[in-house]
Amino acid sequence: MVAMTLPNHASAEKVACDLGLGDRSRADGCPGALTFHHAEDGAVGRVRFPGGSMSVTQFTQFAKVSAELGDGDIHLTTRGNVQIRGISDEAAFTRAVLDAGFVPSIPHDKIRNIIVSPLSDLEELVAELDQALLANDELAGLSGRTLFGIDKGDGAILAQQPDFGVYGPSKQLILGGQLTTHVLNNPAAELAEHALKWQRARGEKWRVAEDPSFNTYDTAEFEAQEPTHIGWFDREDGTVSLGAGLPFGIITAKVAELLCAVEKPVQVTPWHSVLVHDLDEGEAEAVAKVLAPMGLIFDAHSPKLLVTACTGLPGCAKSRDDVRRDALQLMASGATERTHFSGCERRCGHPRVEYTDYLALGDGKYEVSTR
Repeated sequence: MVAMTLPNHASAEKVACDLGLGDRSRADGCPGALTFHHAEDGAVGRVRFPGGSMSVTQFTQFAKVSAELGDGDIHLTTRGNVQIRGISDEAAFTRAVLDAGFVPSIPHDKIRNIIVSPLSDLEELVAELDQALLANDELAGLSGRTLFGIDKGDGAILAQQPDFGVYGPSKQLILGGQLTTHVLNNPAAELAEHALKWQRARGEKWRVAEDPSFNTYDTAEFEAQEPTHIGWFDREDGTVSLGAGLPFGIITAKVAELLCAVEKPVQVTPWHSVLVHDLDEGEAEAVAKVLAPMGLIFDAHSPKLLVTACTGLPGCAKSRDDVRRDALQLMASGATERTHFSGCERRCGHPRVEYTDYLALGDGKYEVSTR
């Protein structure tokens, strides 16, 4: 571990760090539609769309809420959710998202974190799992950090370490971020059953990985691949899906306005990216031509996709520096490995796979390690 000043990225010594589990006796601070995180730039409210999928109507309504009640941008999270920053009227935000039908169950608001492999046609299973979670009152007591994942078999979702999930056509159980040899016959119902067992046994623990004894199944080996969803994709039904990376996971107000005008369903992912579905070829060409100059990344090999950062200053009072300014500097110089800039030890929004961590010390200096 070494302290350094940017941009000396290539020469930084890197040492593995213990991730740590943190204090689990305090209240779960995950924001939702009714409870908020209070940042320097205002309240942060979060809405969960299972699988990250938003219909034309849902996206248009959510963009309107952001424009009227937040900073105008839509912010993506590493759990595949969307949030709005800079909210000054929390009651109005809650009313708006409830009226739009974004919260089918108030008690279950925070636990509907379901991520799915992009371009996998697993929407039906996502909906079944969501309904299974909503149907059980006890599951409303799960931590807002609980993550459910549906992996098509390439390991990209499994690499995000979901607490509960299903892997590939083999329907193997994912438990505590580990692939097991146990096969699920009815994935949605059985994942909800495992989550219920965890809720009854977890005590003050938030994540299944915090209690290794909970997983009594044999584990299996797997190889995780990078998700393939950036660029142009011809679908079997003759339509095109366009996938684009978003610097810092932000759909700006202007981009949101243009996506609303396209009037196509969108899907956000845990990798700070967005897909636009159901386009014909002409529409796809027009969308890419308009959005690429606005910062959206359609090249799956762009080094810009390797760099992420937390909010940093001035939006977060806990941050010691304007980390996004420094992250942009690294993007411009050409990153060669996955890197995350953290304004403080909380490391919000960090990748779930190995990465180089820049922890801000202040005055443009960073402590660098591999995590």
